[in-house]
Amino acid sequence: MLISSITYFLLALLLHETAHLVAARACDVTVTEFGLGWGRKLFGFRRGKVNFGFHLLPVGAYVRFNLAELQQRPLPQQVLVLLAGIIANLIAASVTSGTRFSLMNFLLAATNILPLYQQDGWKCGMVVLRKMLGRKSAFVEWTFTIAGTVLSLALICALMVRFLHGH
Repeated sequence: MLISSITYFLLALLLHETAHLVAARACDVTVTEFGLGWGRKLFGFRRGKVNFGFHLLPVGAYVRFNLAELQQRPLPQQVLVLLAGIIANLIAASVTSGTRFSLMNFLLAATNILPLYQQDGWKCGMVVLRKMLGRKSAFVEWTFTIAGTVLSLALICALMVRFLHGH
């Protein structure tokens, strides 16, 4: 069961990051790197202008794209690129409802939508705040980051307590 859960989680991560890659390309934002895992790079290859890397610890994944290009796109395109992974995970979870793969996709989407620093929800919140204000504001961005983190952690703790008391 543990091996299959890890496998489904890795597949959900791959789907999530592939969706970011596809959305970035659709919005003409340059992608420079696609990585699976963290830590020391085990191996990699280059396809087109993208470096693909596979790392030692299979607990994460990422897509690096040209942030300056993304910021030049209209807000709906920026939001699409930033939320594409979550959207793909929610679609996969719905299509495979009732399976462990569905659960992994829901978990990945739920944790990424939270406004925790550097998660997709936080990044999306930042671009929307900047658009609303018409500029960057350190005070507003730090307030959003701290409040988002505190509220997200409170939600996670509440759900854990609820889960533990229910079992």
